[in-house]
Amino acid sequence: MSLFAELQRRNVFKVAAVYIVAAWLLLQVSDTLVPALHLPEWFHSGVAFLLIIGFPVAVIFAWAFELTPDGLKKEKEVDRSQSIAHETGRKLNFTIITALVVAVIFLAGKIWFADDSAPRDMAPAVEKSIAVLPFENRSADAENAEFFAAGVHDELLTLLSKLGDLKVISRTSVERLEKDLSIPEIGALLGVSTVLEGQVQRAGDRLRINVQLINTNNRGPSVGDYVRP
Repeated sequence: MSLFAELQRRNVFKVAAVYIVAAWLLLQVSDTLVPALHLPEWFHSGVAFLLIIGFPVAVIFAWAFELTPDGLKKEKEVDRSQSIAHETGRKLNFTIITALVVAVIFLAGKIWFADDSAPRDMAPAVEKSIAVLPFENRSADAENAEFFAAGVHDELLTLLSKLGDLKVISRTSVERLEKDLSIPEIGALLGVSTVLEGQVQRAGDRLRINVQLINTNNRGPSVGDYVRP
């Protein structure tokens, strides 16, 4: 029997399909919960990491074990004449179809209730709150500077989130904002009293970081420049 046929007989492909669809659904739920519950940014990445690590484990498990009327047994201990792998395969087919239907419903609901198609609810601003907008790259070397700008943004979010009495909006929520929104609109949508925006620019061996801390009510900025040789 060929390897491909044996993989089919042991339902390895079907287990992999169920795992992929279920993992996608879990990632979508995680992506929704992170901004809604103000969870740390690493939560979603941690979920993705665990799901990636779990995929080969699930595949190996499907290869090495088989579900029998007497419970789970090692595949090599199961008599081929008494194997119910074909019945398990039919159940997995039903599971795959169900998971796909749930995924389609979830995706349709996510699109239907997307921010750009639903009325915006203006949240009351919390006094000690801040949203850090993605930093703008003004360097000629766009590729390296983009990585640096993203790194500065993440580092600021990490440091600010350690201040216990300060509400910090997650990166996921900020990145979903439309590009043409004004500062007061951003403050109203996110419910923050201050917005931090900035630019990074590299010229030769000099690196300039310009930041503005803006009050969302009166747009009175506090501007700071940091130049590192």
